[in-house]
Amino acid sequence: MNDRFNTIAGWALGAGIVLLGGTLVTGEIFKAERPETMGYPIAGVEEEGGEAGEAEQPIAHFLQTADAARGEAVFRKCAACHNTNQGGANGLGPNLFGVMGEAIASPSRAFAFSSALTDHGGTWDWENMSAWLKSPRNFAQGTKMTFAGLSDPQDRADIMLYLNQHGGRLTIPPPPAADAPAEGGDAAAPAGNAAAPADNAAAPAAGNAAEAAPGNAQ
Repeated sequence: MNDRFNTIAGWALGAGIVLLGGTLVTGEIFKAERPETMGYPIAGVEEEGGEAGEAEQPIAHFLQTADAARGEAVFRKCAACHNTNQGGANGLGPNLFGVMGEAIASPSRAFAFSSALTDHGGTWDWENMSAWLKSPRNFAQGTKMTFAGLSDPQDRADIMLYLNQHGGRLTIPPPPAADAPAEGGDAAAPAGNAAAPADNAAAPAAGNAAEAAPGNAQ
């Protein structure tokens, strides 16, 4: 009887050892590391802790192909809190008619802005608004704005053009210099050609300053 019991116990112990060994070997062979990006991206939600990707083009680059109709569609994500109606009432967020070119957290909005915005300073120009739309909490730490942001710069350009057409006072900036097509010929040609834009830039600059003044006055 004891011999039979010992035999059964021996087989059970051996089977356990084989199973344990197989588990360890299988784990080493099929060992998987944690992927750098987990799950699926969700529209409107920022990724945190990721590695920096390719440097983003200046927002002026995307404004060259911006489309207000696309911007209106993007603005639907904001319509629960904001409106762009002239004389429209504030909601959970301020009315945005005429916001482009206006002082950040302008008192004329009659809205209870957080100190993160009232202490920020500056105006809602293309660069500031793009940075705000990309990540409100990075632009003004401590803001009450809960929207995660728009990671696509073309979406930001589209929505800014839409806002600018609703009482805004900004002009579309020229494309960045890097966007200009390279011309053929010897190396001296680009240097000579570069003088013309520099000379011509004076007139638009004066025009832009005149348009920016009403926004700063508020």
